[in-house]
Amino acid sequence: MRPYFLIVLCFVVLLLDFYCYKAIVSVFKKWSPKTKRNFTIVWWTINILLIIGVFAAIFLNLFLTARAVILVAFFLLTVGKFFMLPFLLIDDLRRGLLKIVKLAQKEKPAPVENEPAVGEPISRSSFLVKAGLVAAAVPLSSLSWGIVSGAYDYQINRRKLILPNLPAAFDGITLGQISDVHSGSFYNQKAVKGGVEMLLAEKPDLIFFTGDLVNNLANEMRDYQDIFAKVKAPLGVYSVLGNHDYGDYHFGRESSPAKVKNLQDLIATHKVMGWDLLMNQHRRLKVGGEEIGILGIENWGMGRFPKYGKMELATKDTDDLPVKLLLSHDPSHWRGEVLEKYPQIDAMFSGHTHGMQFGVRLKEFQWSPVQYIYKEWAGLYKEKQQQLYVNVGYGFLGYPGRVGILPEITIFTLSRG
Repeated sequence: MRPYFLIVLCFVVLLLDFYCYKAIVSVFKKWSPKTKRNFTIVWWTINILLIIGVFAAIFLNLFLTARAVILVAFFLLTVGKFFMLPFLLIDDLRRGLLKIVKLAQKEKPAPVENEPAVGEPISRSSFLVKAGLVAAAVPLSSLSWGIVSGAYDYQINRRKLILPNLPAAFDGITLGQISDVHSGSFYNQKAVKGGVEMLLAEKPDLIFFTGDLVNNLANEMRDYQDIFAKVKAPLGVYSVLGNHDYGDYHFGRESSPAKVKNLQDLIATHKVMGWDLLMNQHRRLKVGGEEIGILGIENWGMGRFPKYGKMELATKDTDDLPVKLLLSHDPSHWRGEVLEKYPQIDAMFSGHTHGMQFGVRLKEFQWSPVQYIYKEWAGLYKEKQQQLYVNVGYGFLGYPGRVGILPEITIFTLSRG
């Protein structure tokens, strides 16, 4: 987002804040001076801090969770105020017309019921309070519904992935992808199991998991390891690590015995589940005497996210493979390194963004606050001969729900054209 556009946007929001503030305090005339003072402090502290937070979220390298909280909060409060705005404008228009009528009358008119007498200030109508309550209820109810209904409302997203150099033996093969399990956030084993059963019912030939199995600690998988161990496919399940899997947000970036053991335990969990964890490695997948490459790297992200991935290792000895599919958790890796330095990568599979767990996702249109941070944040992207698919995730982090951007299970059909 360009800075001048954001400055104009925030200025407009500040004007809206002032307009709504004046409306609210004019309705509650019976507030004591102390109550009015406290409301004023809280109102402007929240709104000004959110505006500062928006600038920080977009232009500084804040962690994704912090950015998500700031942008979603800013968006929800601003939408609530815009819901209130039509009521305020209508009421101001009504009061303005009353003033004009009264000025035009030569004689003092009789007071209208529920309206102040001539000479008294024209106060806002009581329906303003109701409008404000309704406006506040809209985002609050949507967030509540997102927890109750959205968190485990798994969606099957079917895609045809065209790869012109695909060997004939692979034409029509199905590939499943899930991402961002974040098992430490789960609170409903039955629902999680239901999502796994939905994936298995599609009977994919191979499956990719593109990182963030846990929030911080390997032991978060204790109650879910057996569930995800059922994720099997005839041609294998291939996985990579995400930024949360290293324990950086719990132990810090510096190495320690506890952090090393935690990562070893997580790697062992992938092995116990039967998933082939690729850490700057590749596998040759053979079908009918023909081969393609499955490449997987450790986390590589722009900004403050760790760059543990080493593409030079993952791509070593793969020049003869006609198609190379890359698992890389963070979609910013595609534009940050893959497009420029590794044109031999045909398609990259990522997660990480969660679609910020909030937005709108339709067949022909999608929007989320996360698009102001990530250019590629959900769905299929193409540039020249390369493709990227961003899965919005199986689990959730921070806010324990989803509104509009529902948890995703992607099923690709590989095709030569």
